[in-house]
Amino acid sequence: MRAVLLLLAGVLLAACVSAPPRPAAPPASWDARRTALQAIARFSLDGRIAAAVGQEGFNASLTWAQQGGRSDLTLRAPLGFGSAQVIRDGTDIRMTSSRGQKLSGAVAMDELSRRLGFDPPLDSLRYWVLGVPDPAQPAIETPGEAMSLAVLEQQGWRVEYAEYKAFGTGGAAEMMPRRLTLTRTGIRLRLVIDHWKITAP
Repeated sequence: MRAVLLLLAGVLLAACVSAPPRPAAPPASWDARRTALQAIARFSLDGRIAAAVGQEGFNASLTWAQQGGRSDLTLRAPLGFGSAQVIRDGTDIRMTSSRGQKLSGAVAMDELSRRLGFDPPLDSLRYWVLGVPDPAQPAIETPGEAMSLAVLEQQGWRVEYAEYKAFGTGGAAEMMPRRLTLTRTGIRLRLVIDHWKITAP
């Protein structure tokens, strides 16, 4: 009997050692997932943006790195709009043009708005690209499939999420926005995100 018990204990111990770790349970509701996405403080993405503002428009590549309250965006576009790096850190904003011209504060914001043709909602956009509303502002949400948003309305903007895609590998893969369209009177922005990287705190 003692030998049988020892053998059984050995089998159970081996099973415990060889059993693969269970992946973390997914959020149980959209409320939980929204909160988790809004809490992401560090991410980066690469994508493309197409803008139509009135009768004008431009296409540009976009690189975005978010580190807490600091947003670092680089837009690369053909002549006309040109290229620019924009850093938003709290209430401070700095802009560097492709020619090396450096601007800051209200001057930088005015120049960015002039180039774009509208005032960009930078504070809220860092949440919208994650597929969630800015928690500091009221919003109207239209749920989509698999605990995601189909449409978000906030600060006079309408954000439509046309496609989500799993980014990452294995158990770390996360369904993130792939294609979204932002519209406001006279303004339409289409954003395609080709690559996501989310860094744990």
